Amino acid sequence: MLRAVHTAATGMEAMQTNLDNVANNLANVNTTGFKKSTAEFQDLFYETIRAPGTQVSADTQAPTGVQVGVGVKTSSVHKVFEQGASKVTNNPLDLMINGEGFFSVQKENGEIAYTRDGSFKVDAQGRILTSSGYLMTPPINIPPATASIGISPVGIVTAKDSKGIETQVGQIQLVNFMNASGLSALGGNLFQASEASGTPQQGTPGNGGIGNIEQGHLEASNVNVVTEMVNMIQAQRAYEMNSKVMSAADQMLQVSNNVVK
Repeated sequence: MLRAVHTAATGMEAMQTNLDNVANNLANVNTTGFKKSTAEFQDLFYETIRAPGTQVSADTQAPTGVQVGVGVKTSSVHKVFEQGASKVTNNPLDLMINGEGFFSVQKENGEIAYTRDGSFKVDAQGRILTSSGYLMTPPINIPPATASIGISPVGIVTAKDSKGIETQVGQIQLVNFMNASGLSALGGNLFQASEASGTPQQGTPGNGGIGNIEQGHLEASNVNVVTEMVNMIQAQRAYEMNSKVMSAADQMLQVSNNVVK
């Protein structure tokens, strides 16, 4: 019975992690470029009372064994980089990556981070920045007399003045990773490369497996509310069942304690 109590406790802890993950996904259902996370679980080691194939007589072996599991653990909580829906904004500096890839930005400490959030702005010096003030890299400067900005699907940035004269002012480069799920989430719609993600591979949009850029669009969160609600119900019921197992084991222990010789 004591084993059942500890086993049920691992199940409750795992379902708490699962519910925490669902809560974070639902909280970010309207976050631009947000990628949902999914939790995965593994069973713990087994107490082997009799191994499968144990010799039970001179010429026979046990076809099955006696192995009792001791619970579950969280093996992974990772991002799922499915494409989010397109939101039309008609803002010239709202950019959506249609396909794989990340925008590269420079943080205030000089470190490079990566994002799918393409809601960019222009500061007083004409530099293209994120909403949090992080500089797009490679940097692109918009001339002061610019009347309109054009960005092609392959990332060519052009500025048109009031006379209609168009000038190319930069080329947006995107970055891709061998294992995007291995990126480290920093918050603020930012990711950082890790040993698991591999080194960043920079390239031109539309080439080398990197997606195109859609101007005037933003990528919505890829969270599916119905799916998350189902996951929430499953986590809640599994937590409840594990708590009932713990209660049943406690009652059995109580009966054992009350046995009179």
